[in-house]
Amino acid sequence: MRYRWQLGFWAFLLMRISAVAITVYLIMHITVLSYLLKGPTAFDGLMKTVQAPPLKFFELALLGGVLFHALNGVRILWIDLASAAHYQKALFWAMISLGLVVFILGAIPILKTF
Repeated sequence: MRYRWQLGFWAFLLMRISAVAITVYLIMHITVLSYLLKGPTAFDGLMKTVQAPPLKFFELALLGGVLFHALNGVRILWIDLASAAHYQKALFWAMISLGLVVFILGAIPILKTF
């Protein structure tokens, strides 16, 4: 018997991956903020490095990860609390559609800084 890689599994896996990525980001964010204790010149130097155009990709990835994690969490709550398990695939695709719209709207200001 073969295991079928269904949509629920991919949502579960991506939820866990986005949680780990957000946790890594939070650790990095605290590390960057700790440079404030080293003085304004150290912090400004680090900020110039962090705001380099190639690193804008990571800002977009963070936006996508946070959106997916948040919207999938809302979908899971809806499935659990509203007994909407039979609508889980439709809810997933609705969540992805809404997430793409919000992602595009959020990516515009990020990409304008180039």
